Parts: sequence; C-alpha cells; structure tokens
Amino acid sequence: MTIEAVLTILIGLAGGLAVGSGFVAFLTVLGVVPRLTQLSKTGKYIHIYEWAVVLGALTGSVFSLNDIVLYLSAFLLIPIGLAEGIFIGLLAAALTEVLNVLPILAKRLGIAEKIILLLMAIVLGKVFGSLYHWIYFVDR
Repeated sequence: MTIEAVLTILIGLAGGLAVGSGFVAFLTVLGVVPRLTQLSKTGKYIHIYEWAVVLGALTGSVFSLNDIVLYLSAFLLIPIGLAEGIFIGLLAAALTEVLNVLPILAKRLGIAEKIILLLMAIVLGKVFGSLYHWIYFVDR
C-alpha cells in the first residue's frame, strides 16, 4: 500500500513537471509575454505579466485538481468567459503567427490578395461555432 502511494506521488509529480515544462516551453517559443509587452508598450511591467502567467497556471491547476465550485452570478461569469476566450484566441493567433500558417495557406490556395477574407472566415466561424455550442448544448 505504501509503495503504491509513493509510486502514485512520483508519477503525478513527473507528469506535472512534464506538462509544466511543456507549457513554459510553449510560451517561450511563441514569445507571448514579450510580444504582449511590445504591442502594448508596457515593457516596464513585464514582471507583472510573468507573475500573472504563473499565478494563472497555479490557480488553474488548483481548480482542476479539486472540486471547487464557485457560485457566481451570470453577470460576473460573462467577463470571466470573455477573458478566457481572449486568452485562447491570443494563444491560437500566436501559434499561427509563429508557424506562418496563414500566409502559406493563402499562397497555396492562390488567394494571397484576399487574406483578410480568410482571416474573417476563421474568426466568424469560431464565433458562430462557439455560440451554437453554448446555445444548444450547454445545460442539456
């Protein structure tokens, strides 16, 4: 029984270190924090951005490992959901920017001059798909 508990702890710790290292490497390769400070011209606050990422990851870990339920009103959940959506959007945009996916796709499809239409199609498809999911499938 003790060996099983120690083994579970070691496997959990190793998995957490692997996922955490991957997350940090992902953010480092994408250069999310330096890019955000560069775009917002808030380079002097880079340490605050870094701590926000660390605290966000720790908070997310605590919430996912425990059955914590927050009874919040819908008016408070709307800005929280918006912030989460913006974060995911920024991450996806940074990944596509690093990999140069859209320019390569536009060139291959022969629509390089209409890249704005391609971007708008992706954005609107994501928005309408998310709305469809939330309207029809949440709480059913």
